[in-house]
Amino acid sequence: MSKFHSLAIAGLGAVLVLSPLAVVAQSAFTSDPAQVQAGDYRLDSDHSKVTWSINHFGYSTYVGQFSKVEGTVSIDPKKAAASKLDVTIDANSVGTLNAKLDAHLKTADFLDTARFPTATFKATTIKLTGKRTANITGDLTLHGVTRPVTVAATFNQAGVNPVDKTYSLGFAGKAKIKRTDFGINAYAPALGDEVTLDLEAELKKVG
Repeated sequence: MSKFHSLAIAGLGAVLVLSPLAVVAQSAFTSDPAQVQAGDYRLDSDHSKVTWSINHFGYSTYVGQFSKVEGTVSIDPKKAAASKLDVTIDANSVGTLNAKLDAHLKTADFLDTARFPTATFKATTIKLTGKRTANITGDLTLHGVTRPVTVAATFNQAGVNPVDKTYSLGFAGKAKIKRTDFGINAYAPALGDEVTLDLEAELKKVG
């Protein structure tokens, strides 16, 4: 038997042995919200971000991000609409990969982080819109102003994270706000008023 055929047979054997393990690993995850473990969860700040985008004087869509987000969620899949959600965003974590612009965004022209170092979102109502989707309406406090905002959320999956072995959840969300509603008026309306927020959240079960 040639060396090539020996390697091929060995490789096939490895595939046959490992395939059941792969099936088991894949089956450990679910995209069905009804199968989620009830309990309290904390936001995984290392893997959760808020990305914002705004019309830049009509020339382009400019994108930035808040990289430090913390929060808690309480979930019971049998009473999904009664879930609780509280999120805090570190306004000083705003980032665009442009140090000069980042510094400007923190001034009184925009976020005024010296006076308002955080933004918060607290869910008030949750309306299921599909098997894996919901509209989460809550109070967003930004720049010292509180207004209702609705996040269109999509459940990604749940299961034991293969790296840290912690039961985890994943969600995505999108919302639109008008910055002038929150008193952020610099260069409006030439610099876009509407801001699109794209949210990615991973949560770890507590306890």
